[in-house]
Amino acid sequence: MFISEFPDQQVLFTMFDMSGQGKHRYLWERYYKNCDGIIFVIDSSDRLRLAVAKEELNLLLKHPDLSNRKIPILFLANKMDVREALSSVKIANAFGLEKIKDKPWHIFATSALTGEGLQNGIEWFTEQLSQGDVYT
Repeated sequence: MFISEFPDQQVLFTMFDMSGQGKHRYLWERYYKNCDGIIFVIDSSDRLRLAVAKEELNLLLKHPDLSNRKIPILFLANKMDVREALSSVKIANAFGLEKIKDKPWHIFATSALTGEGLQNGIEWFTEQLSQGDVYT
């Protein structure tokens, strides 16, 4: 659970770490119907798994419980503190994020170790969630 405080309001997120491991992916779709937004974390330093992550994102976007909903997607390009990490721009291009036209999305360069980029990402996500129009 994550609580973020803003001057005029308190925002409460309930989040689940759904793991990117194949044996846990079947659990993801159990939460699609009731979710208000998605935070998709990408390991920017693991070039070999980028193709797998892109494939999983495409499956997620096509799922019937999500495909007709205008839910925000926050992409966290994590591990930017690692020397061989790809930039968030390169990741966005590799994933073809510009093709997502029916959902608000944004990608932030982040480091879970230092916290860099996380506050900006959560602020964007909170703003999107407060708009509340999830059906297109």
